[in-house]
Amino acid sequence: MPVEEFSIPKDRVAIAIGERGNTKKLIEEGTKTKVVIDSKNGDVEINGEDAVRVMSASNIVRAIGRGFSPEHALKLLDDEYYFELVHLPEIVGKNWKALQSKRGRVIGKEGKIREQIEKDTHTFVSVYGKTIGVIGKADQVAKAVEAIHMLLGGAQHQTVLNYLRQSLDGAEEFEFR
Repeated sequence: MPVEEFSIPKDRVAIAIGERGNTKKLIEEGTKTKVVIDSKNGDVEINGEDAVRVMSASNIVRAIGRGFSPEHALKLLDDEYYFELVHLPEIVGKNWKALQSKRGRVIGKEGKIREQIEKDTHTFVSVYGKTIGVIGKADQVAKAVEAIHMLLGGAQHQTVLNYLRQSLDGAEEFEFR
């Protein structure tokens, strides 16, 4: 029987469990798994008969742990949706000021850049701690992650917005042919 064990931040435990355990119940019912979350330390254990379903439940709980709302994370029950996590220290190093600066570049003034990435790629983006998470359909997640990497690499905001618009235009042309 496949088992997945990991931890989520303590401040996300209540959200992962949900009011009266509703979120946890939705995850368990949607994936046909057993989810155990230790409310004291954030340790998570997921058991199930099917490894794919265990992985699906794991991705949902991890997404909630990385700042996504349960509503957005539960979209991962649909096989067309994917979850990708960008680990900032792997890209910008461990310097806290550099991490804060790069997080700010991805968020943008008043959250406008993050919102534009979400809008243009039809994804959900969460900047939480030392990670940036993306949920959406595979091709759209790839576009959003590329835009995030461009920002982290120092590209100007307008350059990234132009990239998103070009990829959006290409997608629209493709759909109309």
